[in-house]
Amino acid sequence: MTDFAELTEAEIASGRRLRAKKRAVNIAIDIFLTLFSIAMLLPLVFLIANAFKTPAEMLAWPPTIVPHDPTLENFRAVLGETPLLRWILNSVMFAVMSSIAIIATSSIAGYIFAKFHYRSLNIIFALFLATAIVPFEVYMIPLYFQVKSLGLLNSVWGLLIGYLVMSFGIFLIRQNVIHSIPDELLEAARLDGASEFWIFVHIVFPLLRGALGALGVLAFFQAWTAFAWPMIVATTRSSYTIEVGLALFQTGYTVDLGKLSAASATVLIPSVITFMILRRNFVQGVASTGMKE
Repeated sequence: MTDFAELTEAEIASGRRLRAKKRAVNIAIDIFLTLFSIAMLLPLVFLIANAFKTPAEMLAWPPTIVPHDPTLENFRAVLGETPLLRWILNSVMFAVMSSIAIIATSSIAGYIFAKFHYRSLNIIFALFLATAIVPFEVYMIPLYFQVKSLGLLNSVWGLLIGYLVMSFGIFLIRQNVIHSIPDELLEAARLDGASEFWIFVHIVFPLLRGALGALGVLAFFQAWTAFAWPMIVATTRSSYTIEVGLALFQTGYTVDLGKLSAASATVLIPSVITFMILRRNFVQGVASTGMKE
């Protein structure tokens, strides 16, 4: 009985030490992640704060997070001197149309590559994946001449031509179709006389809502942050996207930090709203990509 009691007490003590060690590790991880999150958010906080600062306070050292004398002069100057709202509208139209096009092309191609088993399709899919390693700048100039020959410069349609297809989107949808849509479900629909188009629209597409939400977020921000392609396609001030417009606040020797911060803070609103709306689908879609049968 004595040995059993001593053994039990030793096990209890060992369990307590193990739980204390695990708790200490968890606390250390929480502290690290909290500090890392603060470090990641700090530039964004300073960006928003600088938008409300006067030039003198912006150059003061040490910098302040909360403006001592907040002002809206930077916002008034940006909205009055530049067509910022027009640039935001151009970017929103470009990003939304690009997202719709990429969702459509990726869902159709991903479904075909996942459920139609032909050797030629595997070769085509490999070629699609291979294009992911080719930088956009490699074929940007030939694509520009095609846009110019079509008379689509300085238009959203010209911008859209470079962002109709995403190779990663095709891969993402293909993986989701393989792991989340059983062949038996499609065969049952075919036995009932359903066409391939009906199957895709009424069965496959609704089941891909999470993956399509994730792809929509990726496609939106890919177009929203595009710079090189809009810079050569949009040559008039009124046709700029927001990324090209923000570059006007910087010259070779100076940066108008107050106006740049105010414009950047205004630009955050559409992107934050988009992510907040689609964040659940984004996480669900990315997580389901790695699921196995």
